[in-house]
Amino acid sequence: MLYCGGMNDATDLRLAGQYEAYPYPKREAREEAKRLIVGSPSHLREVDYWVFGAARSARLPLNALIAGGGTGDGTIMLAQQMTSLGRPGRVTWLDRSAAALVIARSRAEARGLANIVWEQRSLLELPASGLGPFDYIDCCGVLHHLPDPAAGLRALLSVLAPSGGMGLMVYAPHGRTGVYMMQDALRRLAPPEEPPQQRLDVARRVMKHVPETQWLRHNRNFDDHINGGDAGLYDLLLNPRDRAFTVPAFSALLRDAGLRVSCWVEPIRYDPAPLLPDPKLRARLDGMDSTERAALAEALAGNMAAHIVYCVRDNAPPPRPDPSAETAVPVCREIGGETLAGRIRPDGTMPVNFDGLRIPIALPPLASAILPLIDGRRSVGQIGAILAGRGTKPEAFAKAWRQTFGALERINRLLLAAPV
Repeated sequence: MLYCGGMNDATDLRLAGQYEAYPYPKREAREEAKRLIVGSPSHLREVDYWVFGAARSARLPLNALIAGGGTGDGTIMLAQQMTSLGRPGRVTWLDRSAAALVIARSRAEARGLANIVWEQRSLLELPASGLGPFDYIDCCGVLHHLPDPAAGLRALLSVLAPSGGMGLMVYAPHGRTGVYMMQDALRRLAPPEEPPQQRLDVARRVMKHVPETQWLRHNRNFDDHINGGDAGLYDLLLNPRDRAFTVPAFSALLRDAGLRVSCWVEPIRYDPAPLLPDPKLRARLDGMDSTERAALAEALAGNMAAHIVYCVRDNAPPPRPDPSAETAVPVCREIGGETLAGRIRPDGTMPVNFDGLRIPIALPPLASAILPLIDGRRSVGQIGAILAGRGTKPEAFAKAWRQTFGALERINRLLLAAPV
C-alpha cells in the first residue's frame, strides 16, 4: 500500500521521507495473534476466480508480487492463505521503505510464514531487476502516488507472465469528498517543504478546529485521520502526491496499457440499475456501454473512495468460468454458506451494505437450502444430487442455482474454486 516509485524529484523525495517516518498503514506484529487482515485485491479465492477464471490448478505454484508492499497487509494475507490451504509458491514483497520492511517482516515472523521473499527497491526498477515472471501482481494504493501511473503499469507488465493478471487499487474522487479540500488547506498552512513532524503537528492542531461545514467531517468512508495514528493522518491529508481516478480515467489508463478488467470489486456497485428502479430511467441505460454504466453508478452512488479491479492482458483472457458445470466447485469468499442463508429475509432478499449504500439482493426460495451445502469441496453436481434426494427437481435446482450464484457473484460473496 506504499508508494514505491523512483526518486526523480523533490516530491518523490518527500514521499520517500514520509514512508520512512510514518510507515503505512500502522501495524504491529503482536496483532497477528488476534486476526488476519483480509480484503481486496489479492484474496486468494478472488485471484483464483477473477484472474484465472477458476481454471488454473491449485497444484501449480503461484509466483506473486506485491508491488508497494508497505507494512504488509496484502503480503501477509496472501502468504497466509497459501500456507493455510497448502498452496505451493511464494509471495514477493517489494517496496523501497526500510521502515515498512521491518514491520512487514516482523508480522511474517510472528506467523511463521516461510513463503515470502523480501525486495527493498522501487517499482520502477522492475524491468531491469531480474525478478519474475509473476503469475499475479498486486499493486494496491500505489499508482495514484506515481508521477506517471502509465509508466508504473509498464514496469509491472514487464514482469507479468503472459497468462498472468493483476489486482489494482486506486483512489476515487467522489467518496473522498473533503480529503482534497483539507489537503489544500494544509498545504497552505504547512507547505510540503517543511519537515514531516512539523507538518504533522500543524495537521493535528487544525483537526481540532475543523468547522462543521467541512465535508471531511461528514465523510464516513474512512477514518485514517481519526484512528490511523500519525501514519494514517499523514497519508490521508499530508501526502505530497495524491491523485484520484474516476471510472473513465482509470478505464482509459488500463486500456492504454493493454489490460482488460475482469472484475470491478464488487461488480454490483458498478451497475446503476439497482439505483434506478424507475423503468423509464432504466430504459436509458440500454444504449450505454459497460464503462458508461459504471461511470453513472459511480456518480449516482457518490461513496466510492477507491476503485479495486482485477485485470488481465487484453490479448490473453482466461477461460470464462461456467458456474453451471456439474464439476464446478462453488466456494464462499469469507462468510460461510450457512451464515449467508441465515441473512435471507422472509421476502427473499439479502440486505448488503456498501459503505452506507444499502442494496437488497434478491434470491430464489431454494437459496436457503443451497447455501448451507457449499463447503468449497462439493461440486455443483453433488449439491444438486443432495437436493434431489430431498425432493427438488433437477430443473428447479438448475434455475435456482443460476440465480443464486449470479446474485452472490455480483457482490463478491460466492465464487468458484480453483481445480485441484
